[in-house]
Amino acid sequence: MLSEKSTVTVRGTLPLVDAAINKISARFYERLFTAHPQLLRDLFNRGNQAAGTQSQALAGSIAAFAAHLIEHPDTRPDAMLGRIAHKHVSLGIQAGQYAIVHEHLFAAIAEVLAEAVTPDVAAAWDEVYWLMANALMAIERRLDEEAVEHGWRQWKVVQRVPETADVVTFLLRPVDEGPVPAFRAGQYVSVQVELPDGARQIRQYSLSGVPGGALRQISVKKVGGTPEGEVSHHLHSQVREGDVLDVSAPCGDLVLDVDDAERPLLLASAGIGVTPMVAMLSQLAQDRHSGPVIVVHGDRAPADHALRADHETYARRLAGGTMHVWYEKDSSGAEHTGYVNLEAVDVPQCTRAYLCGPLPFMRAVRSQLIEKGVAPSEIHYEVFGPDLWLAR
Repeated sequence: MLSEKSTVTVRGTLPLVDAAINKISARFYERLFTAHPQLLRDLFNRGNQAAGTQSQALAGSIAAFAAHLIEHPDTRPDAMLGRIAHKHVSLGIQAGQYAIVHEHLFAAIAEVLAEAVTPDVAAAWDEVYWLMANALMAIERRLDEEAVEHGWRQWKVVQRVPETADVVTFLLRPVDEGPVPAFRAGQYVSVQVELPDGARQIRQYSLSGVPGGALRQISVKKVGGTPEGEVSHHLHSQVREGDVLDVSAPCGDLVLDVDDAERPLLLASAGIGVTPMVAMLSQLAQDRHSGPVIVVHGDRAPADHALRADHETYARRLAGGTMHVWYEKDSSGAEHTGYVNLEAVDVPQCTRAYLCGPLPFMRAVRSQLIEKGVAPSEIHYEVFGPDLWLAR
């Protein structure tokens, strides 16, 4: 909880910081990478940095955390913190790196806000930072203690399966031939590859196979642009059967949670957001789940619907499963044309929902679910890339 003195100061300066937070975060990354260029080369996503999305996500998370401390002083925004902590564990972020971030972030704040940063203002925002950093470090320690797997492991590509024109599935087996612990349906892994310039860039991909299987499976969409798509292009063009990838332990907080077999579930995806939903459906089918499961998916066309056969097969295996698909064009075989619209879909108010796909899609579906009476606390989502949900 923020101290009373700092609460007054943060409340008074939050509009000023909020107005400048994007400039502060951009300057922070400039300073950080000038002092530690290896972090951009081997840890941070160069594509997100070039696009500015990582800066937006950082700005949004800091502003949201500070606002939460002011508006809800007795609680923490654990959903946001948990999502960040899972990403940090997946990347291998170390506790000592928080001090490095602090150094350059506060130098950026002082540079951008200049004389507005009085000693009291600096002390108050320093308290905000360390409340957030210490909360993240505590969650990350707990995740590490609870994990069945830790760190990086080498995995051999045993099969490469083209799914669509721009999506390829890789089936992986441990090089050490050791056991493959079960993951939780909905989790992702980080994959690190060495690029032609020597950089070892990291990206996250959802595990799209059956939890508990002898192999791990990721499905990778080829992303356009450079450096935005440099890792996905490398995987598509360079990685073949027999090649070895460095892969992290599974992470992610968008995981299937069935606490009541009778509670209706809704799994909504768009585009490559289908990957965690297929894993969830495979788990439900494997467990012979009998409760209602509403499967919703939107895509450009049938030919672009990655993992379509698995998606449909698992949904059909569920006794209470129903599937609703929208294609923007070439909608032969689908019941709907255009964008996902839940107006005619029967969604009980007690439904627990899982969303994955582009941010506009998830925002639209979330709004439609809330209009149908679904509690906001029962709507869970996964963002591929920086979480811009709270970005200003």
